[in-house]
Amino acid sequence: MEKIASFQKDHDKLQPGLYAQTDKNLITTFDLRFKKPNAGDYITPKALHTIEHLLATVLRNSEKKDDIVYFGPMGCRTGFYLLTLRLSFEEVLALLQESIKTALALEEVPGSKREECGNYLEHDLAAAKEELRNYLLILDDVEAHS
Repeated sequence: MEKIASFQKDHDKLQPGLYAQTDKNLITTFDLRFKKPNAGDYITPKALHTIEHLLATVLRNSEKKDDIVYFGPMGCRTGFYLLTLRLSFEEVLALLQESIKTALALEEVPGSKREECGNYLEHDLAAAKEELRNYLLILDDVEAHS
């Protein structure tokens, strides 16, 4: 079987940041790398789940919502994937910075009621906000990576 693009990157060399890979269908997959892979420091499951709810909601309500294909967590708990159409690296960087600031201002987790979420007890807003604040600092220093 052919190896997918994200498995072809040497994860021992990846650093926290923002990386982009455009496929032949013009969908760009952004790797929002919050943590250094294989370093023993991972996003907790509750924080990961909460960040997913926060950013998925904010991104899908942004002015770029028609260009958002998907936002979700990496199974390794080092970050998230954001799939977009027609958005440049610079546009996504600005969108993420603004979206994280918006998410940090939220006082409750969107879609976290029992009838809205398949694991509604697994959320941690405080831990999610801490991870988002740390990632925002990373984004402030990010350079274009592909």
